[in-house]
Amino acid sequence: MENIVIEKKKVFTVIPEKFDDKSIYGEKIVKKKNLRLRTWNPYRSKLSAALILGLRIHIKENSEVLYLGAATGTTVSHLSDILYEGRIYAVEISPFSMKKLLELCEKRNNIFPILEDANHPERYQHIVPEVDLVYQDISQRNQVDIFVKNCDKFLKGDGEGIIMVKSRSIDVSAHPREIYRRVEKDLEEKGYKVKEVKELDPYAKDHACIVIRRS
Repeated sequence: MENIVIEKKKVFTVIPEKFDDKSIYGEKIVKKKNLRLRTWNPYRSKLSAALILGLRIHIKENSEVLYLGAATGTTVSHLSDILYEGRIYAVEISPFSMKKLLELCEKRNNIFPILEDANHPERYQHIVPEVDLVYQDISQRNQVDIFVKNCDKFLKGDGEGIIMVKSRSIDVSAHPREIYRRVEKDLEEKGYKVKEVKELDPYAKDHACIVIRRS
């Protein structure tokens, strides 16, 4: 995967030449072999955790991504390094988080912020094209329904989806693995093929990363 470096359970993204090498959220900048690397903390980013645990994401520098639940932009900023010739459509419902995200967008011209509820993809369908990856990190009970609605509307035929499942948000009384199995079944019943499931312990307790494609 271009622009991702994994060494000894540490993850870095390579800062492209088009961006400056200033820290974005307090992360360390490391210079190694003529590369400028941004430290990507797996305890702050579930995608970083999944990569350490062996996930491979099939995106290129010019891929387009719909990111649901962008928050203040920690993970989005690293995707910006990876997709330096692409676009990230970052959907976030919280005005407070959006304020921080907008500060990031001033530094990164490949991030397009959308202040909206991901429950209603029809509200931003005039902005977002078909994408190579739908990525979701939303802690709501109906997180799977939100993910499917957006994949149905925006995911390319050969694209992938990644959902970070927070089991306790779906059912606090059930064992997390039972929740993951339910989510897998639900996704398959809705026309998607589950490619990979990675539990994110110890980095994110009771979370799993599930990767899908269209069936």
